[in-house]
Amino acid sequence: MNILILSASTGGGHMASSEALKNFIETQDKDANVRVIDTIKYINPTLNKVVSGGYTTLAKEFPLVYKRLYKLTDQKRKLTSMVGKMNLIFSKKLAPLINDFKPDIIITTHPFSTEMISLLKERKKIDIPLMCIMTDYIAHNTWIKPRVDAYIVASETMKNEMIDRGISDKKVYPYGIPVDKKFLEEFDKTKIMHEVGFKEGKTTILVMAGSFGVKNISTIYDEISNIPLDIQIIVITGNNKKLFDELSYKVEVSNKKTELIEFTTEVNKFMKISDVIITKPGGVTTSEALSCNLPMIIFDAIPGQEEGNARFLIENNMAITIGNGNKCKNEVGKLLRDKDKLKDMKNKCLAFDKSKCNENILNLIEKLSKNN
Repeated sequence: MNILILSASTGGGHMASSEALKNFIETQDKDANVRVIDTIKYINPTLNKVVSGGYTTLAKEFPLVYKRLYKLTDQKRKLTSMVGKMNLIFSKKLAPLINDFKPDIIITTHPFSTEMISLLKERKKIDIPLMCIMTDYIAHNTWIKPRVDAYIVASETMKNEMIDRGISDKKVYPYGIPVDKKFLEEFDKTKIMHEVGFKEGKTTILVMAGSFGVKNISTIYDEISNIPLDIQIIVITGNNKKLFDELSYKVEVSNKKTELIEFTTEVNKFMKISDVIITKPGGVTTSEALSCNLPMIIFDAIPGQEEGNARFLIENNMAITIGNGNKCKNEVGKLLRDKDKLKDMKNKCLAFDKSKCNENILNLIEKLSKNN
């Protein structure tokens, strides 16, 4: 079976989710031929830099402008129509790839690629099942296209949102957002604690900077370092060398045992040994934390999809928010002292079980492919 996954590198989540699904399928079906394509980069590398760079700049530097665009594109307006016309032009560049690879099914994990394939199907250029995996916890108009055969959404709540937007309930599957299978694996917590020099039984806080390497992580570290509780801290700075260097000095003089880490492929292990995570509410990071039954302390949500993700998590008692994090000492300390609330949050994360997500998606892939 040939499976084509079309994604995009605007933010880190879309590609990460695509690769997670690819890896799972390949371990389950040795005959499966799975390709993940960064769609905009494939069409035009220069355009990809403009789009990805523009997204990052808007989200980081002009969040209110981004929020306005997010709201506008959630409605059927001229801006949405203009994007659609551009995607129609770009979709034609995907035809050679599709004709050459001959996929049995096409999976999209980004709105742009979803619209491109839907347009090709509308114009009868292709007749291939289209599955759209939505990588956030709220619905948005840019994902919803007429020739999608199945939508994979994050929750039952989101399924209801899709139905309210006119999508047939038979097309919407609340399987969750794909994460790498390693986030579902069990680890020897004692061994990992020993590796990082931590004490088992002591409250452990994981702080993650995210794909943007957020600038206020340093302030958050200052705040939680001054909480008058016996805690230990893990900070993952990602590719932000400047942030790593800035924190290196602070960690040396801190009275809290801290493990400072740059880019790592073992986030899952650090999630497994932590009691709570301080993070931005990106769709995939959120799903990874939920897979590890890890309560979240959310900060600096991007207006739009991250605000929606945060709202879902808070309403379901799986997270609290600390705003921009600049004065979070009291709020974080209050949560850490309230063992009952922390336990309840952990239980809510556990109850939100999407551990069969990849398996369910693979079963649906096989069903859609056979019906074509």
